[in-house]
Amino acid sequence: MIKILLPTDFSENAWNATEYALNLFEQEPCTFYLVNTYTPAIVHSRFMATTVQGGMLEDNVRHQSENGLVNVVEQIKTKYPNPGHKFETISSFSLLTEQIREIVESEKIDLIISGTKGASGIDEVFMGSNTVRIIKSSKNCPVLTIPSNFKYRTPGQIGFTTNFKRSFSPRILAPLKQLADRFESAIQILHIQQREELDDFQKGNRDLLLDYFAPIRSTLQSLPYYASKSDVLQNYLEESNIDMLAMVHYRHGFLEELVREPVVKRVAFHTRIPLLVLPE
Repeated sequence: MIKILLPTDFSENAWNATEYALNLFEQEPCTFYLVNTYTPAIVHSRFMATTVQGGMLEDNVRHQSENGLVNVVEQIKTKYPNPGHKFETISSFSLLTEQIREIVESEKIDLIISGTKGASGIDEVFMGSNTVRIIKSSKNCPVLTIPSNFKYRTPGQIGFTTNFKRSFSPRILAPLKQLADRFESAIQILHIQQREELDDFQKGNRDLLLDYFAPIRSTLQSLPYYASKSDVLQNYLEESNIDMLAMVHYRHGFLEELVREPVVKRVAFHTRIPLLVLPE
């Protein structure tokens, strides 16, 4: 049985990601873990709340969290009845990333699916600050991010971006291959060509990737380096009707290069399609 973790703040973005997850794994037996965390702020002043009042505030927020999770599960069962799907709810007074790490480890989670917010300022021009924190803190579990307002469609075309500067073990690529096998997806290996030719090490990594994905329909696409990497990639994704983008998250890798690009450039790469981030 597949184990999926769904962080939720009861927003439209979170519900959209939940709907995507339910559709993506409609034919698979799954346990979905819905988690909501809360950290109520207590104002300190000369009129500071008493310990009793602080406790009442925490109780109130906890009840809101627990009731919200119950409502989400009821909504799921009403709109997406599926005998193969089970649901667990977790309400926790803690930081989201810490709670996610604990659940991933204790429950052996296979995949985290998180909604993303639209660009609304410097802190969220990439994909939303919470989502970035989840990706950076998820060392052993892949994360699938779903953009706001993106409606589910079968991932028939999956892009996998790499610079061929690292070799990837089958363990790292397994979640991507399993997804492609499940939907008979085609994988496009995307490489932004910064030099005329690959060096020997890059060629070796390219050949290993092609061999690994050989049982799947896979092609290699070299993208001309004519602008920022985020612009090049985003333009190609829009022109080629890619349904999902995948990349490996490692230090000084492509994902971090996108995040570090100047704000004006990376606004363009607000993810418009689901992004599968594979841990190194």
